[in-house]
Formats: sequence, C-alpha cells, structure tokens
Amino acid sequence: MGLTTAINIGRSGLLTSQIGIQTVGNNLANAATPGYSRQTTLLEPARDQNGGAFTVGRGVQVDGIRRQVDEAIQARLRASLGDEAAASERFNALSQLETVLGELTEFDLSSELNTFFNSWSDAANLQQSQSVIVGAGVTLAEYMRGLRADLDTLRGQIELQIDRSVTQADQLLSEVASINASIAGSELAGADANALRDRRDVILNELAAFLDISVVEDPRSGAADVFVGSVPVVIGAESRGLQITRESDGSETTARIELKKDGTPLPLASGSIGGLLEARDSGIDEVRGTIDTLASQLIFEVNRLHATGSNLEPHSLMVSERIIPTSDRSVALNSTSNGTFSSLPFSANNGGFFVEVTNASGQTTRTRIDVDLDNITSSGVAGPTDDTSPEDIVNALNAVAGVNASFDANGRVRVESDPGFTFAFSEDTSGALAVLGLGGFFSGRDGRDIAVNADIQADPSGVNLGGQTADGFTENATALGIVALGDEPVDSLGGVSFRDFWQNRVQSVAVASSSASTAAQAGTIVRESVEAQRASVSGVSTDEESINLITFQRQFQGAARVISAADELLQTLINIV
Repeated sequence: MGLTTAINIGRSGLLTSQIGIQTVGNNLANAATPGYSRQTTLLEPARDQNGGAFTVGRGVQVDGIRRQVDEAIQARLRASLGDEAAASERFNALSQLETVLGELTEFDLSSELNTFFNSWSDAANLQQSQSVIVGAGVTLAEYMRGLRADLDTLRGQIELQIDRSVTQADQLLSEVASINASIAGSELAGADANALRDRRDVILNELAAFLDISVVEDPRSGAADVFVGSVPVVIGAESRGLQITRESDGSETTARIELKKDGTPLPLASGSIGGLLEARDSGIDEVRGTIDTLASQLIFEVNRLHATGSNLEPHSLMVSERIIPTSDRSVALNSTSNGTFSSLPFSANNGGFFVEVTNASGQTTRTRIDVDLDNITSSGVAGPTDDTSPEDIVNALNAVAGVNASFDANGRVRVESDPGFTFAFSEDTSGALAVLGLGGFFSGRDGRDIAVNADIQADPSGVNLGGQTADGFTENATALGIVALGDEPVDSLGGVSFRDFWQNRVQSVAVASSSASTAAQAGTIVRESVEAQRASVSGVSTDEESINLITFQRQFQGAARVISAADELLQTLINIV
C-alpha cells in the first residue's frame, strides 16, 4: 500500500465515472428513441487489499451496464399488442361486411325478399300479372348472386391481407433469429449487447401484432426462443419460417398457416393474422353459407310448390331443368353414388305425388306416383339399393294413360301429354319433382347461380298461380302457398321463416361487429396502459439522468483530486530524498 495505490484508486474512479457519463449521455441521446430501454451503469467496490491488521479498499469497478427491463411487463405488452391487432382486424372486416350487406337501407336482401313474396300476394289477389312475379324473381336472384359475389371479393381481400401479414411475420422471425446469433456471439464473449436486445424487443413487439407469441430467453446465450402456442417458430439462431398452404374442398380455397420447416399447423388465436382468420371463418364464410342456404332452400321450396301448380289450362309439355347423365338415371335419388343428386344442397324424401290427367271432355284421372326413399331394402337391410331412381319415376309416369315420359337427348326428363290430353302434378310430399327440376320457377343450386327458369323468363304465362285443392282447382292456390313461405317456419331452415332466417344472421353480424368494436377499444386502452408501465420502468427520464450526470461529474472531480493530492505527496517525498 502507498501513494501508488491511492493513484490507482483515483484512476478507477476516473474510469468508472467516464463510463457512467457515457451511459447517461447515451440515455439522454435516446430519450425519444422508440423501443429504447434505459441503461444503468452498475458499480461495485474493487476487491479489498490486505494491509496487515486491516484491509483497505482498492477503488471502484464497473460490474456491467444493464437495461432496465421488466420481462413480465414485456410479455404483457406483447399479449396486449396481439389482442388489440386481432380485435382491430375483426372489427374492420365485420364493418366492411355490414357495408356489403347494406341492411336497413331500401336496397338490401330483406327488401328484395319482401318484394318477391309480395308480388305473389298481389297476383293471388289478381292485382298483378305473372310478369311482375317474374320481374321480382329476377331482381331477387340477381341481388343474391351479386351479394354472394361481393362477399367472395371481400373474402379474397382478407386472403390477400393474410398473405401479406404472413410474409411480414416470416421476415420478422428471420430477423429475430439473426439477432439471436449476434447476441449469443457477443455475450458469450463477455460483452453486453444492449442495443441488439432493444432491437430484438422492437421486432418481437412487431411480431406480436401478427401472431400470439410467447418468448423464452436462454440465460446462457441470451437467445430468445419464440413460440406460437406450444409450437416453436424460432429456436436460437434458427427460424423455422412461416408459409401458407392453400386447401381446396372443390368449391372453395382456404389458407392454412404452417411452419416451413415441417408443415406443422399453427394454432393462431390472436394477432392480426388470427383476427383475419376469425373474421374470414366466423364472419364472411358464415354469411356466405347463410346466403347459399337461403338461396338453395328458396329454390327448393318455391319449386316444390310451383311444380304442383297449374293455371286454367293444364300442361301439355314439361321438361326438367336438371340434366341427368346416363350413369345416374338408374341410381336411387338418395344414393351417395348418384353424383347428380348427392351434391345438391337439397334432397327428396320418402313420399309421393299425384299426376292428374284430363281428357278432351274434361274428365280427370288421378294417379299416385310413389317415391320410395326410406333407405331400406326389400329384405329389411339399410341401404338405397331398392329406392326410387330417376328412371323409376320416368317409367311410372310413362305408365300413366295419356302421358309419355322419357329422357331427351340432353338427359332431361321430358313429360308430354298425348293429343287431346293435359296433365298437372299435385300434392308432392316427396319433393322429387323439385329435385328433378320439373316445373320449377327457379333454376340453380345456391346463391352463386340462383336464377328464374329461362323458359318462364321467356314466357311469364308459365308461372303457375293455381292448383288442385280439396275443393278442386283453385286459381290462386299455388300463389297463396308461396306467399305463406315468407312467414311460415321451414324445417330445413331450423324451423324459422325465410325472412327470419336472414334477419337472424344480419343481427348476429351486427352484434359481432359491435362486440369487435368494443374489444378493439378495450385492447387499445390495455395496450396504452401496459406501455405506460413499461415506460415507467424502461423509459428515459431526462430529470433523473441529469441528476445521474451531476453525480458522475462529482465522482470524476473527486477522483481527480485524489490523484492530484497523491501526486503532490509523491513529488514531496521524491524531493526530500
């Protein structure tokens, strides 16, 4: 021990105070830098020196420069960013969906449905002509096809947003892996990598806005492993990457998010990508499904009634709208092997219908055509082997006196009366006529292709307003039956009417949109609150740093005085010698 030790102690004070001033200066310089975490110079006394009966300190040394970060707050911030982004995307998508639906305006599907059913009501009261019904049907069909196409467009835009978001998230994962490698290389060599850690936190926050991630840091290397659910997407310096796989069910293509590494699907519940997927699946796709169901059941129920209707002059010729290939004609209507009918969104059931043939003198003969679709064979075994096929119906019709039935060259069912005879159908409890497309008002399968039958558009007099009742022929029987469809429960729609079925879906969209708006606002409040908590821990306070600057300045001045005093004493000692 001696004056040299005192000089070394002063020197340690100079060095540490310089580092402290540099740290403070760096904090002040980055006071407004987004994502910057305040750094603190950690000082500790140097190991004491043995001075015989006592020990003397050897000055001060820097233990490290540490970022002021609370990992629990960081994790909550990433979660809040993901929740806010998901809610925001859901709200944006549902708001666009509400705009496309345009309900509560005079140009919406509810209004078109009302106009269509009202046109049948007016015709039943002899206030409107058949041409008005055709016009209302054409307008309704065009509106449904247009609405369905608009939803397809909106869905396509969502898919593009998902594509872009996945590409950006994949790039961020690669950046995290690259920074992990740099941090590990730096800190394993004993150096701090605070700037790299700040940069990684910024990227992880950006990533959290896309995916609901969790982060686990390796205490040895400092690398951050990133997980989505329980699936690792970044392990150390390796990014396992994201990709989109398109899956098609034959009519629809859907994006699935998975790992590039091994194709593992990611369980996305939050973040903008999760919000977009939810808006697509539970918002847009459900409404599209509702429109398709509404259209297909409207086609079936209206056609089921229209097929059994007629006017004062019964039919002499009826040709089905549906084309039946030769291979399906002898296969039961309810068989999954019958490609023509198994793919339809509606089906026939066990029952039958009547054929009423009228001769030139006005005498009418009723013949019942049974439609066996009980899915039980003659031996009592389950299966459609013995059930009614299109060919069976044609043969049964052909056996009725005064009527000829066959398949034409295109595969359509053709029913024609003999000269001097006319015919009409009635009381179809099976729905087979509507499924075959005989005497239908509408053509098509669902919201994508619903249309008014081309023959009826060409000749509106083909609209059947009347039909057979218990009291004989009634001029408005069919019209009244179709009018009732607007408000009566329909089994295939879950026991609600067409109007209520659509209104229920519209209301659910409105409720979901309002809920998403509330969630988005709440998410913003939570995120801002957590950011404020982070700022209180990691943010730079210029007042506090100014105090620290003065402290290190005084430390520097004191250490310099120690060195100056020791030097003077040393010079005095040398001069004495």
